[in-house]
Amino acid sequence: MDSRWFIRKRLIILFLVLITVPFTIILQIYLIFPNRLMLLEGEEYVYDLNAPISIDAQVDKSGVLSLNGDIVEDSYKVDLNSPLVIKSEELGNFNVNLKLFGVIPIRSVEVDVVPKATVVPCGNTIGVKLYTDGILVIGTSDFTGVDGKKYEPWREAGIKEGDIIESIGNTRVEDIEQLVEIVEMSQGNELNIDIRRKGKLINTKIVAKKSIEDRQYKLGLWVRDSTAGIGTLTFFDPNTNSFGALGHGITDIDTGQLLTVGRGDILKSSIISIRKGMKGKPGELKGVFMQDEPSLGKILENNDFGIFGKLYQNVNMNNLKPMPIGLRTQVKEGPAYILSNVQGQKIEKFDVEIQKVMRQSEESCKGMIIKITDPALLEKTGGIVQGMSGSPIIQDGKVIGAVTHVFVNDPTRGYGIFIEWMLKRVASFSQEYEQVKSNY
Repeated sequence: MDSRWFIRKRLIILFLVLITVPFTIILQIYLIFPNRLMLLEGEEYVYDLNAPISIDAQVDKSGVLSLNGDIVEDSYKVDLNSPLVIKSEELGNFNVNLKLFGVIPIRSVEVDVVPKATVVPCGNTIGVKLYTDGILVIGTSDFTGVDGKKYEPWREAGIKEGDIIESIGNTRVEDIEQLVEIVEMSQGNELNIDIRRKGKLINTKIVAKKSIEDRQYKLGLWVRDSTAGIGTLTFFDPNTNSFGALGHGITDIDTGQLLTVGRGDILKSSIISIRKGMKGKPGELKGVFMQDEPSLGKILENNDFGIFGKLYQNVNMNNLKPMPIGLRTQVKEGPAYILSNVQGQKIEKFDVEIQKVMRQSEESCKGMIIKITDPALLEKTGGIVQGMSGSPIIQDGKVIGAVTHVFVNDPTRGYGIFIEWMLKRVASFSQEYEQVKSNY
């Protein structure tokens, strides 16, 4: 009886091992290889899974990819116990299906092979002036009319905090002064109003009421049409004059909503003081806009990965040199450095350590965890502070990303975004921009 129980127990353990090991390997492969992979033409990428198993890689286009030095025509057996070296042989788009035992599907990877790219890493702080596309509603309130009654015109119209007023009285609204003028001229007559809520356009009607406080017609809305602040220019493309900055979007301080761009400019700035970062209290670069100097460029897009636009042709970027980019598959844990401007207009090099690399399959502005290790920067700022967002991160002679966020409880550490996510946004808005220009 005891021997049978012992044999059964060993069989159960063996069965569990046989199930668990392949499952663990499948999960590891699934996490390391994203569903979409971007490769630079002719570059090698090394993956070391150190797993005692082989998988089959099936490519739907022959001759475009080499694995461990062998050009793949159709299918290739990969021994995961040794490092896997992937190299793109030509430009284009193709699919790679990964299968365990040649049968069990693990991952389907869409591969884009793109030309090697270079950008100019910057690191200089810039003044950002952004005017929204429409008027953002940041709050609502009631008020007392000249008849002594309480009014909330916004409530009857169904307007909510976070809505964007695009037009009122059939007139496109560009700024708050224009909105106030239109409302006053209505003299209490019903107005058509178009608002945008989460991308959806809504038409409604609203009636302004005269306030007893200042005898002006009001809607009971608190609104905002612009914002300004200090950030860091990450890079620009000398071939197209396109730029990317911040590494994260500009959101409204009251609603947390990503601001849409009506128009905007980036300006030269100079750092005049620093509020040092401490645990639980983020620091800040304090700077001034160089108002007497011309704008560096115009902002065309504000999204989750930063602000993007075009530099003006006559901008002098202090003879900064182009540098190749490194894709997220080339980023590794270990030493790197950032370029940042924390004093006057001087761009300096500061050492950092990349502590963790997230193998993202989805785009995010939190792709790596970095730690400031440079004694000089720690002495000046205490770590990452507001205004440093956008500082380019460089590793092994390649621009790999930008600083985005600081850890509130540890200002020496924070997040960085992969440069390829920012470059994808540049390519997207540049194409749209050229299409718009061609229509004129």
